[in-house]
Amino acid sequence: MTQALDLTFAALADPTRRAILTMLLEDDMAVTDVAEPFDMSLAAVSKHLGLLTRAGLISQEKRGRVKWCKLEPDALKAASVWMQGFGQFDPVNLEAFERFLARELPERS
Repeated sequence: MTQALDLTFAALADPTRRAILTMLLEDDMAVTDVAEPFDMSLAAVSKHLGLLTRAGLISQEKRGRVKWCKLEPDALKAASVWMQGFGQFDPVNLEAFERFLARELPERS
């Protein structure tokens, strides 16, 4: 479980890979179409796709001569469950915190 989470978060750490995942939300895409909006080589995009595949976030399949990428929607489930464990804390009310500080700290001259 830990290794899978590590791979997931490593994949999500890069803005290019997050952009690729967002693109694949719409539909499956050919690798060349995935690479088109990025200012990098096809080989560099392929490395990003390889990491996303190893993390299980996407799958790649060859259809004829074209390699296609598909989002794997259940892949983020384990990461989501792990992150929900941190949701038990109430969000900080910044306005209340500022009022507390104003009462407790002497004013600066």
